[in-house]
Amino acid sequence: MSKNNVKVNSARAWLLATRPKTLTGAAVPVMIALALAYADQGRLHIVPALLCLLFAFVMQIDANLINDYFDYRKGTDDEQRLGPLRACAQGWVTLPAMKKAIFITTVIACAIGLPLIWYGGWGMVVVGVLCVLFCFLYTTHLSYIGMGDVLVLVFFGLVPVCATYYIQTEHLTVECALASVACGLVIDTLLVVNNYRDRDNDRRTGKNTLVTRIGAHASEKLYLGLGVVACLIGVVFVINGHWLAFILPFAYLALHTVCYTRMKEINHGRQLNVILGDNARNMLIYGILLSLGLIL
Repeated sequence: MSKNNVKVNSARAWLLATRPKTLTGAAVPVMIALALAYADQGRLHIVPALLCLLFAFVMQIDANLINDYFDYRKGTDDEQRLGPLRACAQGWVTLPAMKKAIFITTVIACAIGLPLIWYGGWGMVVVGVLCVLFCFLYTTHLSYIGMGDVLVLVFFGLVPVCATYYIQTEHLTVECALASVACGLVIDTLLVVNNYRDRDNDRRTGKNTLVTRIGAHASEKLYLGLGVVACLIGVVFVINGHWLAFILPFAYLALHTVCYTRMKEINHGRQLNVILGDNARNMLIYGILLSLGLIL
């Protein structure tokens, strides 16, 4: 049996369910933290660096599966949704199989994160528990009351950047904290585009995202502002002589501004999915440019 040429519970179905394009959001915070740690101490501890990256990847996949399952159960992912097709809603993955996959990926993420106690201390247990807990709370509750953007700032900015940096250096700095905020703001642009596209459907289904609360016009300004503020925060790198870390990300801002202009022009419909893809690319470019600026 197949659904839209995708065999149910097949390898292709699971690949689509993991949403590979979103993995840039997991890679960028770790990349930035490692570059900052290398710039500060001239070396990296490879094993914990790889563990942090793997943990981020698996947690992102776990979050995607949880989102797929619960949004379908809540009725948010229905035939009127404009975003990319979802595995449960399309029948590519059955609900029992998705539940098992969520359990397995959660266990794998915990297994990957456990050795980080050796490098970062028992505080890493707290970090891991919070990551798993809010991974579920985001989709099941918090994204429906407009808290999604706050969680992105915390769990795609502050937590992964600061935790990865701490594991490498055993301390935290103001520069690291501000870098984590900038990273979170850049990654939040992806959520803003996603919710901007789905704003009408979200209102209909009772999902009160920040976009539905402030409206389309203000959301457009928010989208642009997130990129601008993230780049301006980079002035902190100049204090430590990392001029390129401040200058290079402005190339990202140029691409971000193009997306902002196109976002306003399109305004509604599935064509906004193109902006979503471009935004994911821009996030990766930001991470690469900032990392290069810190290392060079």
